Formats: sequence, structure tokens, C-alpha cells
Amino acid sequence: MSMYLCIDLKSFYASVECSERGLDPFAVNLVVADPTRGNGALCMAITPKMKTLGVKNRCRIFEIPKGMDYIVAKPRMRLYMEYAAKIYKIFLKYVAKEDIHVYSIDESFLNIEPYMKLYGLSPKALAKKITDAIFEQTHITATVGIGTNLYLTKIALDILSKHVPDNMGYLDESLYQNLLWHHKPLTDFWRIGPGISRRLAQLGIFDMYDLAHYPEDILYQTFGIQAEYLIDHAWGKEPTTIQEIKNYHSQAHSVSNSQILFEDYSYQDAYLIVKEMVDVNVLRLVDEHLVTNRIALYIGYSKNCRKASSATAKITNCTNSYRILLAEFKRLYQRIVDPHYPIRQIGLSFCDVKDERYESYDLFTDPNAIEKEASVQKAIIEIKQKYGKNAILKGMNLEEKATARKRNLLIGGHNAQ
Repeated sequence: MSMYLCIDLKSFYASVECSERGLDPFAVNLVVADPTRGNGALCMAITPKMKTLGVKNRCRIFEIPKGMDYIVAKPRMRLYMEYAAKIYKIFLKYVAKEDIHVYSIDESFLNIEPYMKLYGLSPKALAKKITDAIFEQTHITATVGIGTNLYLTKIALDILSKHVPDNMGYLDESLYQNLLWHHKPLTDFWRIGPGISRRLAQLGIFDMYDLAHYPEDILYQTFGIQAEYLIDHAWGKEPTTIQEIKNYHSQAHSVSNSQILFEDYSYQDAYLIVKEMVDVNVLRLVDEHLVTNRIALYIGYSKNCRKASSATAKITNCTNSYRILLAEFKRLYQRIVDPHYPIRQIGLSFCDVKDERYESYDLFTDPNAIEKEASVQKAIIEIKQKYGKNAILKGMNLEEKATARKRNLLIGGHNAQ
């Protein structure tokens, strides 16, 4: 029988800051946020103690109850990455890298099937051995989901582990159906967000039992290929393995980034952020020898005052030229963005990226100008790699509403020069 662990590092950023200070995150109030951004600063993490007091994770400073004493720790991404690397090395003491899938900086899947017999340990005993080692070396508490496939492992972590004293949940298909078929809300389940939940409710589906017994043809008509994993997950099934994830090579992937702004931005000021984000992504395309001929833009408005704007656009060039791509994003921005509402979130993507040998131009493109621009971009990349991301900046990065320079500083090290 297959057996997996999903190990989550509890309140990771906040726990790292507590570890550095010799504090217990279960006994102290601490938030990870940039105090220079004022009361609107986003809390990247809060300690478990604050959660027990009703403070929500990913809140903003002004949302923390008045009168509550707490420590504010400025984000230190490089430090968090160092801790994550240290924990990954702990995993490697127990399982091979081929059996580890890092899902995020604070969450990893481990295939432990080949190792239980080797160590003579049950799944829970092996999980405890690993999490004890993590705590001994980093003072960070981990919660664990244990399951017979990746989906059940994740659900055991997300739903069960939070309600048991040892912070470990276990599921197989039979237990899943007995314990969670009637669990609500559906949004507690992996890959079911509010949008999918609303569409399921319109069909009269309110729990996993309803979903498992609903006519499949209607589900496929409603959700398309997405219905396949919904049906599998309703029954507690997941055919994908860690090995298959590692062997998968996407035929059409993207280069993307997004950011939630720390204050409301006007139409013009938000476009400045779009320009900075295009610049960052173009440098990545050039550095990785990639080109694109399709772009996507997402704009979220303040306090959900209106529905978000989003669209994709196909362009005639297959390129990594900043000049060309920025012009295309400008057209897309002017076409879809409502100038009458404040903006709070921006996301953009270069879609269907491919090797630069597929680069192409239309009749209006000057190849010599493109070649000259590429030389400049490569020089910028070399300078940034050697001296830090802020070693060379454009005029737009120095404008009052620009964010790129500040965001570069979050990583620390050379970028602080």
C-alpha cells in the first residue's frame, strides 16, 4: 500500500522569527510585517497564540484588536529560505530526494512507502521521528497528514491534524468516506475554492457524499476536464504520484508574478507597477532564453468595489523584448481596466513560453533594435546577479508609488546595497 506524509511547518515565518528570538510561538504574540508600511501593512504570518485570540492569518495591522500587545518582525525572506533548506536536509536523512515533493516553502510531501520496512517504523512513528528532528534543530513545530495517496495526505493535514493532540491525521479511502463524506464546508477540501463551491451548490451539491453520487455526465458538462479530479477526490482517490510529478514536463508553461498593493492605487499609479512587473518578467525571459506570444493581465479592485478585470491577448511577435511586450500590456491595460475605481491587486503572465529559438517578428519590427535591446538586457542581468537586484534601477523604480526597489529589499543580502 502506498503511504505518504504531508509535513506543514506551523506558522512558518512567525515561528522562524520566534526561534531567532528564543521565544515560544504558542505563548507569544508576534506578527511578520513591514512596519514601515504603516497600519495597512499585510501580516505575512502570525503566531499560533494570536490565532487562538481570534486574529486571522494574512490580516493587516489595523485589523489586529486594539489593546493587544504584540511584536512586529520585519520579513526576512533569505532567513526563511535558509530554515527551509535546513529542514529539507533533515528530510534527506530519512528519504531520498526522488521521494520528496516540495509543495511550498513550508509544506512538503514525502513518499515513505519504501522506508517503513527499512526503519521498522509505522507511518506515525516515522513521521514523529522526522518532526522531532525538525523541532530539535530549528525549534519549529510541524503538523502532519498521513495518507494512502497524495490527496488523502493533504486532507488529513488540512482537516484532521488540527484537531488531535499529536498534530497528526491519517486517512485511507474507507476512513475518508466514513469521516469526511458529510464534512462541511466544501471549501475545506483541497482544490475546492469559493467559486467551485458556489457552482456545486447550484447543482445541489453541499458535501463530498453529494458529489460522489452526482451524475458524472452533468459534472463534465459543468466543469469540463476539471470534473475528473472532482469525482476522484469525492471518493478519496488520487492517481498521481510524486514520481509522476517529478517526471512531468509542461508543454506550455508561463512566467508570472503578482502583488497585493499596500494601499489603493489610482489608474495611472497602478500602470507604473505594471511596467515594473513587465520589466522583472522580461529579465527572467532573457535570462532563461525564453520567448512568448501570449500575455495575461489581472486587476483586482479595492474592497471588491467591483468585479476584477482580466484578459489575455495573443501578439504577433514571439519575443522577449521589453519594448514590444510593454506596448502590448499597455494596450491590454487600457482596454480592460476601469479608471474610476481604486486598484489593490495586479497579476500578469507571459503565457506559453518556449525556447528563444522560436523567436519571431512581424513586418513592423526592427531586428537590429531588438538585438541592441537584448544586449542591454543581458548586461543588466549580469550586473544584478553580481551586485544585487537594486544595483541598477530605472527612473520609474525611483518614483514615489513604485514598489520594485522595496520588494527587492525583502530578500536581503546584496539587494540591500
